[in-house]
Amino acid sequence: MKNILIRLKQHPKYDTFINWGKLISITGSAQIIIQALGFASGILIIRLLPVEEYAFYTLANTMLGTMTVLADGGITTGVMALGGKVWDDKEKMGIVLATGLDLRKKFAIASLLVSVPILFYLLLHNGASWMVSVLIAIALIPAFYAALSDSLLEIIPKLNQTILPLQRNQIEVGIGRLILSGLTMFIFPWAFIAVIAAGIPRIWGNIGLRKIVYTMAAKEQQTDIEVRKEIIHLVKRILPTSIYYCLSGQITIWLISIFGNTTSLAQLGALSRLSVMLSIFSAIIATLIIPRFAKLTSNKYLLLKRFFQIMGLLIILLSIIVLIVYLLPTPILWLLGDAYKGLPFELLLSIVSSCIGLLGGIVFNLYSSRGWAMSPIALILINLLAIIISAGMLDLGSLRGVLYFNIVLGLVALIQTVLFCTYNILLVKNE
Repeated sequence: MKNILIRLKQHPKYDTFINWGKLISITGSAQIIIQALGFASGILIIRLLPVEEYAFYTLANTMLGTMTVLADGGITTGVMALGGKVWDDKEKMGIVLATGLDLRKKFAIASLLVSVPILFYLLLHNGASWMVSVLIAIALIPAFYAALSDSLLEIIPKLNQTILPLQRNQIEVGIGRLILSGLTMFIFPWAFIAVIAAGIPRIWGNIGLRKIVYTMAAKEQQTDIEVRKEIIHLVKRILPTSIYYCLSGQITIWLISIFGNTTSLAQLGALSRLSVMLSIFSAIIATLIIPRFAKLTSNKYLLLKRFFQIMGLLIILLSIIVLIVYLLPTPILWLLGDAYKGLPFELLLSIVSSCIGLLGGIVFNLYSSRGWAMSPIALILINLLAIIISAGMLDLGSLRGVLYFNIVLGLVALIQTVLFCTYNILLVKNE
């Protein structure tokens, strides 16, 4: 036994394996806590909000995601790609960050002008009063304000692999949200209160995040014209794709809110909440893997090897999750409460859809971190064709029909992203 241990320690990959084990265990443990806090807050809101109010909450959360994507437009990808080249230079990293934050503010105005009228229409269409619609729109401001900067700020500790302070900050935000939701939901079971309870801790966490970031990047740097040009160049290539993914990613919520009813909308939102636990894998990869993939040397064989290692591991893990949901739907649905207990098959479809979407999103982030952008014309045309064909074959007024629709779109997007990423890796000229 001792000889085996000695041989293992002498293996050239031993130190690498141990280091990765430590990183994944620390990051994974923290992410389990973070996602468990978010999951607990979500379940609390599902159980305490009436079905109609939870439908409004689902629409608000969906639109917050849309607003955030439109306000980004590829800026985060640009900052990650440029930051991967200068991450060890505080001055240059500070300039890249300052330029990205300045662009994000300008994009935010356009995002609000587009998103808020759509939110009002969907809320009013589903029976919300003008007063409730206004309150929900105002309640989104804290979370949107925080979202304008936190995704950019997080890039710096990720590139420097300063993970613990970042995760401590995320845990504090999760605890704040859970406490605030618990204190308010019992007394005020309204959608806009739930939105505010989620947004205020994010602003507080944003302040703490800035303190972490500016130990690794120079503070109060001026924007740079050349950096702006490079980010805008990438934004022009990514923005159409981002807009499409923004629309297609939320299309199921929008379709069921238009063609279905508030009960189906609430059911879809509740089932989607269970998929939040999948974010553990997404967060670990976004924290540990994507920044390292962005910094890899230009070697096609190394890039291809890492890409298929990541995909293989994810497919195995997600297949296990789907199997667990298939075998144990009843105890999982019990978490949502009696209003949602009769949806075992819908739960399975929702998890399958989320797993496919997670894989596609990770591949997109992997190739975007290298500064690669897919042609928006080809992507949008292929996906529009899939939407038209699927919409003609499925009942988009039913929960099952919308979930099947989401799976089809997810598969089409996943195939495209995998092929595009593989193709670009094969084009790399080895340094």
